[in-house]
Amino acid sequence: MNIDLLRSKLKERFCRYAQIWTTSDSSFADKGTIPSTECQFELAKLLVEELKNIGVNNAELTPDGYVFASINANCDCSIENSVLFCAHMDTSEEVSGNNVNPQIHENYDGTPIYLQDQVILSAEQDSQLAACANVADTIITSDGTTLLGADDKAGIAAIMTAIEYLLSNPEIPHCKIELLFNPDEETGHGMDKVPMDKITSKIGYTVDGGDASEIEAECFNAYCVSVDFMGIAMHFGYARGKMQNAVTMASNFIQMLPRNESPETTDGYEGYYCVSNITGNVETTHIDVMLRDFTTDGMERRIAAIKTFAQCIENQFPGGKVILNIRKQYSNMKEEIDRSPLVLEKLNQAVKNAGGNAKLSPIRGGTDGSRLTEMGIPTPNIFTGGHNFHSRREWLSLNQLELSCKTLIELAKLYAK
Repeated sequence: MNIDLLRSKLKERFCRYAQIWTTSDSSFADKGTIPSTECQFELAKLLVEELKNIGVNNAELTPDGYVFASINANCDCSIENSVLFCAHMDTSEEVSGNNVNPQIHENYDGTPIYLQDQVILSAEQDSQLAACANVADTIITSDGTTLLGADDKAGIAAIMTAIEYLLSNPEIPHCKIELLFNPDEETGHGMDKVPMDKITSKIGYTVDGGDASEIEAECFNAYCVSVDFMGIAMHFGYARGKMQNAVTMASNFIQMLPRNESPETTDGYEGYYCVSNITGNVETTHIDVMLRDFTTDGMERRIAAIKTFAQCIENQFPGGKVILNIRKQYSNMKEEIDRSPLVLEKLNQAVKNAGGNAKLSPIRGGTDGSRLTEMGIPTPNIFTGGHNFHSRREWLSLNQLELSCKTLIELAKLYAK
């Protein structure tokens, strides 16, 4: 495959993957079901078949929905020069990912992009989209009724196309490369059943980022708090002095969360509290609170605050109970990656060799790389060119996706030395 064909291959692959429904379900994942939805197997099976068609004969699908494969080095380099490329197959449950209909906007000139359901993408309000207009980029969106799925099918497309390119050009030296496509990243359970016994690489890279040339080697510390409010139900007509309304308890608890420490009021290195779900009735009401902070001390402060708020609610509603279940999701990967400076040095050089200018940024979220880093495989995150994730306004830059793919090719070449 000629390097000039990368762009058309990436566009075709991504649009094909995006049309496959792979929405994950946190309610099942939290109970240990991985993958949390059967539909994720459809993309997994397709990837195994596609890998075999391009010459990766050892591609396999585990019973838990993980696709694993590898290609051997084609040069005389150390066996330790093996690298893992990882991307996730599922999409967020926050917006429908069923019946995605990709729209391709060639030679984007900065005019508003009008989609269904009155969804409008405006370069005037989006500086990253405006930058794409300056180079007449190709922009890919959904039709406005669903998310697009660039998070993270763009990453899968970049990895698959890079592997096909290397296999089609055997004269280009490359290291051993291991591939991992996993389910349920969006539920926070993407690495729960990862086949670690198959992975030999000591370093890895997730391809699950955003704007061109951004690489991410630090992320939030993340906890999820399940909060159950146990009220006292009573006939409303005879409730005075007897009933305690669990819905009201939950509402008061939510009002205690600092409004200026929520996702919509923070950026950069600022952490937050976020209520992501609420269900219930007078007798029992349940909420999930996401806690995010870049520092350990900051996270300890947030957990202590949650406990204090729960005690306050019990004091306000005699007889009512608040039950907390605090669960760690992942840790900031910065400290571990700092111990392996070569991982970022190689990535910086690869971005440069591909024609970009690497920018180190914190990720306001987590990736499977966070978990892999905890497991002993330092794994920073690489950009894909996707923007406005988990939204009907999600879009993908084809120029930036191409740069991501070329960065992977350059990484494979650098580790061959």
